[in-house]
Amino acid sequence: MQPAAKAMAVCTMACLVAITAYTVVLGANGWLWFAWVVLGVTTAGVLAIKVPR
Repeated sequence: MQPAAKAMAVCTMACLVAITAYTVVLGANGWLWFAWVVLGVTTAGVLAIKVPR
């Protein structure tokens, strides 16, 4: 796994934790969840790309 892809995956998981905490404390916000889904799909795409060495 490339370092940039690994960092993006870590950021995606950190955002998931933050959005979940926000939802528990302040209530659901659809735009935050939509943004996280977009980030998750982008991360999956980056992880699926294999760059030749």
